[in-house]
This record gives sequence, structure tokens and C-alpha cells, in this order.
Amino acid sequence: MTSKKQSMKFEAETKQLLEIMINSLYTEKEVFLRELISNASDALDKLRFSAVTDKSLIPEGFEGKIRIEPDTQNRTLTISDNGIGMTHDEVITNIGTIARSGTHELIKSLEKQKTEKLPAELIGRFGVGFYSCLMVADSVSLTTRKAGEETATVWEYAGGEEYSVTEGSRDSQGTTIVLKLKDADPEDGLEDFTREWVIKRIVKKYSDFVRYPIVLPVEREEGEDDKKEKVIKDETLNSMKALWQKAPDDVKDEELNKFYKHVASDWTDPLLHISMKAEGRYEYQTLLFIPSNAPFDLFSQSYKRGLQLYARNVKIMDLCEDVLPEYMRFVKGVLDAQDLPLNISRETLQNNRQISTIRSTLTKKIISELNKLKTKEEEKYLKFWDQFGAVMKEGVHSDFENREKLLPLLLFQSTNDKEKLTSLEEYKSRMKDDQEDIYYLSGESREIIENSPHLEAFTQKGFEVLLFTDPIDDFMVSGLPEFEGKKLKSIGKGDVELGSEAEKKALEDKQKDFEKFLEALGKPIEAHVSKVQLSNRLTSSPCCLVGSEGDLSPHIERMMKQSKLAIPSQKRVMELNADHDVIVKLKKSFDEGLKDEELSEAAQLLLGQALLAESSPLPDPAGFARLVAKLMI
Repeated sequence: MTSKKQSMKFEAETKQLLEIMINSLYTEKEVFLRELISNASDALDKLRFSAVTDKSLIPEGFEGKIRIEPDTQNRTLTISDNGIGMTHDEVITNIGTIARSGTHELIKSLEKQKTEKLPAELIGRFGVGFYSCLMVADSVSLTTRKAGEETATVWEYAGGEEYSVTEGSRDSQGTTIVLKLKDADPEDGLEDFTREWVIKRIVKKYSDFVRYPIVLPVEREEGEDDKKEKVIKDETLNSMKALWQKAPDDVKDEELNKFYKHVASDWTDPLLHISMKAEGRYEYQTLLFIPSNAPFDLFSQSYKRGLQLYARNVKIMDLCEDVLPEYMRFVKGVLDAQDLPLNISRETLQNNRQISTIRSTLTKKIISELNKLKTKEEEKYLKFWDQFGAVMKEGVHSDFENREKLLPLLLFQSTNDKEKLTSLEEYKSRMKDDQEDIYYLSGESREIIENSPHLEAFTQKGFEVLLFTDPIDDFMVSGLPEFEGKKLKSIGKGDVELGSEAEKKALEDKQKDFEKFLEALGKPIEAHVSKVQLSNRLTSSPCCLVGSEGDLSPHIERMMKQSKLAIPSQKRVMELNADHDVIVKLKKSFDEGLKDEELSEAAQLLLGQALLAESSPLPDPAGFARLVAKLMI
């Protein structure tokens, strides 16, 4: 029986406001169920909190529960809980708040930002979560009874400009919401929300870890074949097992592996898991996983990265990109925060200090755990580096805040050992007493780099050289000018300081003697080289090409050209080995009056040889072939 009926009229603009909210804030209509379940869970939390000071609010044997009851025939969906409930005044305040927020300015703000992030100042100004049910329902009825009180309140809305508040009855404390569903329209995102499998899917997707059981009455056949009968039993839809909220020692590896496969859609076990709980100003928990294998599209622009985002055990986003840097895009897992700065649809994070703090803390935690892995489980770390080393190097270039912490994680091939990778620290410990720089050379593979003429003098003098075979290495080194006071220097660029003072002086004297020859040799190939000079880095090859300090490496230049990317025009220096028989004989012939045509052909052959030695394409392959054939006759 009901009495004291009140009809309340929305302000003139509120109908328009409701339409904007329903049509603009949510990308998926199914989230209405998530919102109503979240409200029910909050009500149960409030009841438990209130019972701390008033134990009479929770009777003996009480079990908090959220119940969903579909009625296919009458097209209704009922969501009920036995939580704290609301008084008449609280219904007006909490459910009817929107009626007092329908200002012209607010409507203009929402209309303007239909496809944008909503401003933080709008958050919490009205009960948007509850009103999301109007996306799928023509009318809604809410019956609620406050714990500790005898009477209930009924709130009803069926569209238009009015809603009603009436005194009613309910057997116990809590809230019941009955939705009169719209007709199913899959093309408009309106599924048949009375279907068992639809409800189960939505609950599993968004509310699987809500701490209270979410039950659904299901019809099943029981008994023997000839005596089967239909029975209706409550089935709990959610697992209520949020692994990230358990103590790490209480979670078995089997549980973690199974959860990872669900989160990452992977069929292999993870390489490493990381648990973290933050308390204080910002409270959140995370359970992160590092996969055993890199996904095939890790370096593709279409790769979808991010953590699953939860707020109080309710999933808010499938992939939240904001809480980890891009170079950690391979990390999978969940982040569950108590009070995330979401917009009013709970779908978009606001850009604020809390998110920046979480991002910074998680990044440091992952780096710390990887450093522990490298120190304590080297073989396991080498597996990680084999799969994700290249992407971690991106962080050296992009993450200035954590650059120093990332450096110990880096591993490279080196001329010191063909089988074992080396760290920068290990390289530095092996440097010669008179060595000022950390040397490296870039190329497509170890085999190609090892055959490079640039290595000859370094190998002869016993200097170790790092071999950069990842495309990212050249970009990484631009963010890594030095390591512990030692500069990183490419032996394929600029001048190198090798040899004794006497050797350097002898090279300078020989350069003067070769000056006219070098100038004449450079003219036929001036379209391809900036100049020709003598080299102190060659011992067995006649020539090589050397870039300026700021030039792209030949490896990167080739990759950019293959990708049809615009690159700046760059000419390199051709360096000659003055002691090589070819150069000695060519210089002698020049001094004796070598013809210009013959000198030009020699220059073309030397240029072609230098390009082939570094695996670069020839500017005129057919012409080079003709010159080689002529030389052989």
C-alpha cells in the first residue's frame, strides 16, 4: 500500500539534459548494468561501514547479495540489493539531483563536448550512473528502504518532464530497480537484456570481481530422462576473486597463469608477474604480467596496449594507455584504484596528478623488478631481453626521468664475445687505460658488422666495439650521449683518435703529400662524397665511407628509404688506406700522369667497393659491373 504521493516536475531544460547524457556519454549501452551493479555494491559497502557503529543494521546470518531478475515476457529487468537503502530525502537528493542541475550553461557545456573529454568540474554533479539505465529502458521504478527504518520510498520515471516519489513498502532494507526495457535493436546497440547469456556476458566482462555475489535465477532440467522437470535455481555469475587484492603468498602460480591468459588473451604462461599495493594519498593495487613472447604486432601502429582498469573491483576500461609509458606497451595486467578521476560516464580518465603519479610509480616498479631479475635469474632475464630488449631501448630515448635506471638493463652484442651479450658496465670494466670513449658500430647483422672495414684498426689494436643490430639502437644512442663519464662514439662517423702521437703525425704528413691526388680522386664522385681523405681506421681494406657525427647510419638510411620516408641529403667522407697496394699503385700512377678518364673509373670502383662493404646499394650497378669487367680484361 502506498500514500503521500508527490509529483515533481523537472526544470524546463532537464529533459534536454537527459537526452544529451543518454546519447553522448556512453559508447556502449550495455554499461548500464555495470553502473547499477556498482551502485548496489556501494550500498552494501555503506551498510557494512555503518554496522561498525550500529550492529543492529546487519542481522545475524546476513549475506550481502545483488540479484538480477529478467522477465522476457513482460520485457522487464530487476536489479536488487540488500544494502544500506535510502530515505525519502536521500532519494530526492541522490536520485533527483539531476533535476536541480538542469541549467542552461550545463546543457551548453555538454552539447559542446559530446565527443570530447568532459571537464573535471562536472564530475559528481548528478547521478549519471543511475540514469544510464534510460539508454535501454522506457521507464524505471526504484523502491528503497533505509536500514533501520520501517517505510520505503518509491521513485518512478516514465519519460517526459515529471517523476514521482511515493511512500511504499519493502520486506527488508535495500533497493530494487525495475526497468521496462525497450525493444531489442542490435543495430543500435540494444541487445535483449533479458537473455541469460547476455546478462552473464556483461557481468563477466565488467563486474566479475565485485566482492558480493551477483545472482541470477536460471531454469534448468533435473532428473532422469523419463522424469525430468524444470527447476529454477540461483546461479552466482561473478567469481568475486580479485587476485590483486590477495597477499602474494596466498596466490598460486596456477591461478596467476590462468588469470594472465584471460587478461592477455595469450595461451602461454607469463615470464614474470609483479604485484603492488599503494596506500596513502592515492590507494590502488596492481597485478602486472610480462609475457614470455612478444606479440607479432608489438612494433605496429595498430598494436593495442594498456592495462585493464578497475575502480573498486568494477572494470572501467579494457585498455587504459595512460598508466604506463609506450615503451612498456608489452606489459599486461590490471590496475584497481579506489578513487580514479573518471569523467561522469566512468569511461575516460581525466589527465591529472593522480594518473601521473600512478604512471611514475608503476614504471619505477617494473624497472626495479627487471633489475632484480637480471641480477638473480640471468637466464630468465636473457629470455626477456631477447623478446623485449628492442622496445625497452625506446625508453632510453623517451623516458628522461628513468633513463639512469634503465641503463643497467641494456644488453648488446660485442666484439669481445660472439656468444655472450654484454652490459655497458661490463664493457666499461674492460676498457683500456688510454681509451676515452665507448665504441660502437651499427649494421643489419653481426656478420655484416664484423666484415666492415671500419672495425679493422680497432680489432688490430684490441679495442672492444659494441655491435648495434637493432634499428632502435641509433635512436637510442641519441638519448644516451654518455655512460658513467664515457661518451658513446660510432666508429663509422667522424674522426677517431687511434694510434700513438707519432702515428698521428705520420698520417698528417702523408695527408699533405696526398693532397692533390685526393682532390683529383674526389671530383668524379663529388655527387656522392663530400671529400676524400686518408684514414687511420683501415688496415686491410683500401677504402670506406665515414659519416659526420650527426648523420644517419647507412643502416637507418636504407630502412627509411625502403619505407619511402623523406630523409635529408647527406654526403659522407671517403677514407683511403694509404698503405694498401691499390692506393699505393693508384697514387704512383697519378704522379706519373694518369689520365682523367682512368682516374674517374678508379674513383667509381673505390666508391662501389666501399658501398658494397657496408651493404649499401650502388648508385649505378650496371656501370659498376662494366668497370669490373673492363678491369678483368
